[in-house]
Amino acid sequence: MRAPISVIIPTLNATPKLRETMLSLMEGLDAGLVRELILTDGGSTDGVEKMADFVGAELVNGAPGRGAQLKRGAEAAQGDWLLFLHADTWMPEGWAEATVQHLAKSYDRALVYRLSFRDAQGMGPKVTAGWANLRTKLFDLPYGDQALLISRELYDEIGGFAELPLMEDVDIARRLKGRIELSPLCVQTDPSRYQTSGWWRQGARNLWRLLRYRCGAAPERLARGYRP
Repeated sequence: MRAPISVIIPTLNATPKLRETMLSLMEGLDAGLVRELILTDGGSTDGVEKMADFVGAELVNGAPGRGAQLKRGAEAAQGDWLLFLHADTWMPEGWAEATVQHLAKSYDRALVYRLSFRDAQGMGPKVTAGWANLRTKLFDLPYGDQALLISRELYDEIGGFAELPLMEDVDIARRLKGRIELSPLCVQTDPSRYQTSGWWRQGARNLWRLLRYRCGAAPERLARGYRP
């Protein structure tokens, strides 16, 4: 029986962080869950080709834009299940066992994880992660840094990722509403953006972008203020 999961990681000059991300996947590989690793790149200049070759990952190249990159990765994937994971997010200990349980019962429900920040102390990271987890629980609205495990059947049914430069995670969550399960396990994500901008300022910016998007602002316009 073939391993069921294709792991899909969008990359854009993210190679320095990929090593730890891939190490966090090892327990799934050891458990026979991971069929393939797909790095879907948007024009990196940091040696991602060598990294992909070294670890035996498939490299899919194309224009930058996380929604388009995720879509291309899914199109290349052969697994019955798809795990979408950011390059700066690390899977938690115990995820393989929890995944086995989810795969046995929930083809029609997607699984996301609670959020935490690696090596970040104080109220800022606690409040930010707490809001993300509450938002997911109450409104079925996880962000992409919480990882997404979804069956190919359900992914195709809802139309998959849209080719959006930003808010691709909000868009797919909207189409999954009522079919998202929140794991008790916590992924860890890199806090660098928050630490650079300030926890409260970055949180306010994210909320403002979300509100603008829900009010009809174009993702292309929002993306210009998100990534230089």
